[in-house]
Order: sequence, then structure tokens, then C-alpha cells
Amino acid sequence: MASMKLGSKTDGFHRDGNTWYCTTGLPSDVTIEVGEMTFNLHKFPLLSRSGLLEKLIEELSIEDGSVCVLKLNDMPAGAKAFELIARFCYGIKIEMTSLNVVSLRCAAEYLRMTEDYGEGNLIVQAEAFLDEVFGSWTDSIKALETCEEVLPYAEEIHIVPRCIDSLAMKACADPNVFNLPVAGQTDAQSQRDVILWNGISSSANKPQPISDDWWFQDVSFLNLPLYKRLILAVESRGMKPETISASLIYYAKRYLPLMSRQSSFDHANNGNPWATVSIPSETDQRVLLEEIVTLLPKKKGVTSPEFLIMLLRTAMVLHASPSCIENLEKKAGAQLDQAVLVDLLIPNVGYSVETLYDIDCAQRMLDHFMSLNQDAALSTPPCIVEEGQFLGGPDTLQPLTMVASLVDGFLAEVAPDVNLKPSKFETLAATIPDYARPLDDGVYHAIDVYLKVIQL
Repeated sequence: MASMKLGSKTDGFHRDGNTWYCTTGLPSDVTIEVGEMTFNLHKFPLLSRSGLLEKLIEELSIEDGSVCVLKLNDMPAGAKAFELIARFCYGIKIEMTSLNVVSLRCAAEYLRMTEDYGEGNLIVQAEAFLDEVFGSWTDSIKALETCEEVLPYAEEIHIVPRCIDSLAMKACADPNVFNLPVAGQTDAQSQRDVILWNGISSSANKPQPISDDWWFQDVSFLNLPLYKRLILAVESRGMKPETISASLIYYAKRYLPLMSRQSSFDHANNGNPWATVSIPSETDQRVLLEEIVTLLPKKKGVTSPEFLIMLLRTAMVLHASPSCIENLEKKAGAQLDQAVLVDLLIPNVGYSVETLYDIDCAQRMLDHFMSLNQDAALSTPPCIVEEGQFLGGPDTLQPLTMVASLVDGFLAEVAPDVNLKPSKFETLAATIPDYARPLDDGVYHAIDVYLKVIQL
């Protein structure tokens, strides 16, 4: 982790409960209250570094020599940041790191610690260190996470967009070229022994290519607003929609417990980072899911129907907005030819549950698929040569025949449900045109099962 030490003197501060003292031997002439903490300090070191403190001390100067009391209730990062700044004003060593530089930079802006109040003041030094931070993926992540503590100060001085731009640039770069860090990889693993042969250096152990998902785990620690901005930033930089979709899947599975239960997503190689994640409230989960849906790439085929239907199931349980559910149904319906039977078996979670599985949802997805594919199929009507074969238009009919098989399997699965109304069974079966079924065995089997059930 990057760090930089400022100042030169040894520490002259000590704390007693909620009170800080500077042990210079001189009596304190200014008391500064930051939240519940009190700092007994001296005017000159402070006003020689801070424009705000100079102004406040002058306004509250008391001629009788009593102690001046200031309240800094709006101090960014509170007493923790002010303690370091007080040490800096006294010339005492402080260590600036990627974890505190954002709060120090915001606090320095608040206190107006410009070059007008001493060369090498805190704003300049913090900015110089931020430039180093932005050169590192790991440090940029840490800095961006700490921005959450000092919003909107970090927004006002453009630290947040600079962090996001730094991360987006690195996420879009080739990690194999720029030697970017890989989540979960230790320094020892990333270092390679070098051997020389004819003056040419080469890796003793040839490094394995780094996959496109190397940054997913790191950014999944960001809160939703910051993560969303990062996704929009990498999208604007031209990142492949497949990679964006994969990151969204990773993020969704991290914070939506229902998504993890529905999948066999393997976290073993990542040290199971989900184990320590606190579960968001149902309201927060609903907001997150709806945002994820808006961020999904629009390009067809980029996001698998399996994941789309997983999102759809979760959206129904969380009572997401009707527009969100409709969006997911259309996205999944457009790729229904890539789905498998288990995807369509969506448990019915409506208020008036009639059937075990949500027949209406399956019908809506099927209707959307047909609206996108029927015109193309009908433009080259097939001529049946013999059962199971077509003459003309095989390519255009392939998606229809795949969905026909899927629907027939679905009908057979839901046929034993005594609450399934004949009208819904018939509508679902008839949505697929007869010529799209090379074989009728599947639908006949489903009809046979259903007729036996309703005759009971």
C-alpha cells in the first residue's frame, strides 16, 4: 500500500479520554471541538496553516486572554482526520496512505490549507500523493471506498470521478500487458524469477494469461452507486458487453442471496468472499436488482437466459417494479431458444397462487419470442418432406423448433397440476405453430398426461 510521511518532529500529542493535548510546555490558548472530541491546542501553528482557522480565531479573539473555543461540526471525516491535521500543523510526522488520503484531502479543502498558508501545505501534498494512488489499481480501489465516508466533499473536489476514471482505464486495459494485480493473488505469486539467456530476460515460470474477470471481486466491495458509475465508465470506454454482463452477474450474486441459492456458482477459488457479506434489507435488494437490470447490456445473447430468469425469479420474490419484471421477461423471451426446461420452471409467488409454476410468466416470455421470430419463419414457409425434416428455411426455423421442444417439455412438467386451467394449457400449446414441431410426440404426451389429470 502506498504511503508518505509528512513532517519531521517527534510526536508531542497525548490523549486523555475524549480530550487531546499538545505537550509543548506552553499553555493551550485555543480549544477545538470536533464531534465528541476536544483538542487543546495553540493558535499560531493552526492559523499559520489554515485559512478557515485563521478566520475563526480572529473572529473569536478575546482580549482578556481566555481560551478561544471553536466548534468544527462539519469537519470531513471528523476527529480522526483533525487529529492528523493538528499533528501536521505542528510539524509532527503523519503517514498518508491510500486509506486516509481522501479524508485528509477533503479536510484540508474544508480548512483551506492552501499555499497561501505555508509552502508545501496539506492540499498540495495530498494532491501529489493522490497522483501516486491513481497509478495503482489496489490503492485506487481503497481510496474510492473511503470516499463514501466524506461524500459530498469528495465529489466537490472531483476525487470520486478521478478514482473511477483511474479504475475504468485499468479495467479496460490488458492486464497481461500492464502487469495489473489479480484479485486474491499474493505479491509472492505475482513476482517471477528471471533468468538470462543471451542477454534476454524471460520468466522462469511462464505466467498464465489473466482472464477478463480479474477485477470483478475487487469492485464488488463498492456500494451500489459507486459500482454503477464504474460500470458506466467502463462501458463508455468500450469494454466488451460480455465482460460487463459477467461483472453484473458477479455483483448480483454477491448481494442477492436468492441468486446464490438458485445457482451452482463456485466461490471456492475466490476464498468464498460471500461468507462475510452482510445481507442487505429486502428494500435494498430490490433497489439493487432494479439497477442491475437497467445496467445489463442491450445486445442480445450477451447475458445468458439462465441468469436473466434467475433475476426474474428474484424480482418476483422481492416484488420489483412491473417495468423491471416486464424488462426481464422480454430479455429472457428473446433468448428462449437458448433456455433449458429447468429455467422455465419458475415457482408461482403471486398473491393468488393457483398453479405450482408461473404459467402466465412462461406464456409472456413465449409470446415475446414468437413476436420476434414468427415473421422470419413465415417469410420462408417450409415444405414437409417427411416427418422430422423440412425443405426450405431450416436456419430460420431452428430457433422455433428448439423452443417447440422446450414448450412441450414444459407442458409435460406442468400437466399433472390439477389447478392448471384447460384454457391456459391449450393457449400455451397452440402458441407454437404446428410446422415448428418436427415430431409431435412431446406435445401428445403432455396432452395425454393432462387429460388423465382433469378426468380424475
